[in-house]
Amino acid sequence: LLRLVGAKISDTAIVHSSADIYCPWNLIMEEYACIAGNVICYNVDIVTIGPHATVSQYAYLCTASHDISKIEVPLISSPIEIKSYSWVAASSFIGMGVTIGEGAVVGACSSVFKDVEPWTVVGGMPAKFIKRRVVNEC
Repeated sequence: LLRLVGAKISDTAIVHSSADIYCPWNLIMEEYACIAGNVICYNVDIVTIGPHATVSQYAYLCTASHDISKIEVPLISSPIEIKSYSWVAASSFIGMGVTIGEGAVVGACSSVFKDVEPWTVVGGMPAKFIKRRVVNEC
């Protein structure tokens, strides 16, 4: 069952003009969230981008697939959540039902099919843990 909500885009959020948002009413962007150029947001289901989170160029956020256990291969969907202070780097794929934890970094060209733990760095196809993310304040 698909859930429909009104788009909730913060006044401080940024969506680049070349981004492709499939269902704008299923997009939630909090304060200072950013969707960069040429991002594909296939948001059949809800996509939430938390405060200060960034989705870089050419990333693909995909909330839907097909149930291959049924001969009719019906459409299925599950939301994507990108938590605060996280970064989905260029050309990454984020699959349906995935949560990118607070402060996590998804390396460029990665494919993510499982949740990413907060404050970690992942990369590869499929994405795997690389290291803990440590932020050094200036």
